[in-house]
Amino acid sequence: MSKQFQFIDLFAGIGGIRIPFEELGGECVFSSEWDKFSQITYKANFGETPHGDITKINAEDIPKHDLLVGGFPCQDYSVAATKAKGIQGKKGVLWWEIARIVKLRKPPYVLLENVDRLLKSPTSQRGRDYAIMLATFAELGYTVEWRVINAADYGYPQRRRRVFIFAWKNNTVWGKKYKKSKSNEEWLSKYGLFSSTFGTELEEMIEVDLEPKQTTLSEFTGETKKKGKARKSSDPANNEKLLEISNNWQAYKLSPFRKAGIMSKGKVWTANYKAVYDGERKLLGDILEPKVDDQWFYLDDEETKSWEYQKGAKDEERTVKSSGFKFQYKEGALPFPDPLDRPSRTMITGEGGKSPSRFKHVVEDSTKKLRRLTPIEAERLNGFPDDWTLTDTMPLNFRYFCMGNALVVPLVAEMMKGIQ
Repeated sequence: MSKQFQFIDLFAGIGGIRIPFEELGGECVFSSEWDKFSQITYKANFGETPHGDITKINAEDIPKHDLLVGGFPCQDYSVAATKAKGIQGKKGVLWWEIARIVKLRKPPYVLLENVDRLLKSPTSQRGRDYAIMLATFAELGYTVEWRVINAADYGYPQRRRRVFIFAWKNNTVWGKKYKKSKSNEEWLSKYGLFSSTFGTELEEMIEVDLEPKQTTLSEFTGETKKKGKARKSSDPANNEKLLEISNNWQAYKLSPFRKAGIMSKGKVWTANYKAVYDGERKLLGDILEPKVDDQWFYLDDEETKSWEYQKGAKDEERTVKSSGFKFQYKEGALPFPDPLDRPSRTMITGEGGKSPSRFKHVVEDSTKKLRRLTPIEAERLNGFPDDWTLTDTMPLNFRYFCMGNALVVPLVAEMMKGIQ
């Protein structure tokens, strides 16, 4: 891809993907984000308000582009047959919005980000949702590589695990590169985007067939009799193959999709891997502000007791209010305060507010007092510039909420350098 490439930013949030892409010479020609506070932050930093609800935007109105990027929400991506409309997205409408734009605009490259549970959903048919996505890309003429990456494995100060999905048209530079590779194992361990960018030690690889009627791994997929030709439609969801996968992907406890993988022409090779990294590592203590003047962030004695209870081990009888049912509740202790000599735990959307929580962070700073993380520290954990989310109308809780939804910006910057 050329150094002066054009991209579109879907489900843009506060612009975490756009930051490194523009720094590397990209021009954003279209953005979309429905949340009003995210729109405010986006405009404050990029000078433009993203378009709103992507479901109400015609694909024809979106400019042509070299790269489609987006951190789309994780939903249920099943497809369902109806007498009136054939196959349509049942709940995963936002995935189908990406698919319809890709089908019309045919960008050479697509880079998506999601929570790692996407590979395992739904609980009733583990892996089915991701199988639908891969099959859709195959139908649209793309090869797909994916990788679940924990940012802390590669030196970043937060244990944040996300799945990244890189797709390319087969006539691109990356398509030609893949065609020349000797094997899929070599690609996933050495020459693919993620393996060439991040150190990788590949474990045993398996093959998965997305075609239920031709499956070679019956323990993962169901079988159906071959039907007639798939109906043609402008809607990517209106496809008989996708319906077969949705209906016949059997209910198993484990998804066949592992942490790394490649899909080409409907065939999938997937493996787990160990991260290999010997560079500099940032820890939670490295991102703390040297001084915090606002006493709101510090815990008083009463608050400290509440936090100690939330973080502590429990073995106690509890009662369900609605039914009076009694049960013994147990859970182990968490470190309190959070260790500064390790990467932080994953930032959550509910990090803000004064109420104590087992999952929020509490640190002991240079004053030897306990306090909550500041919004700036939350931003630093994700690699954003200080006060990226600070605007005149931005509620404090939302600044934390943004960071609970965000990705690790410099991690994406590394990927973009690899794509170029």
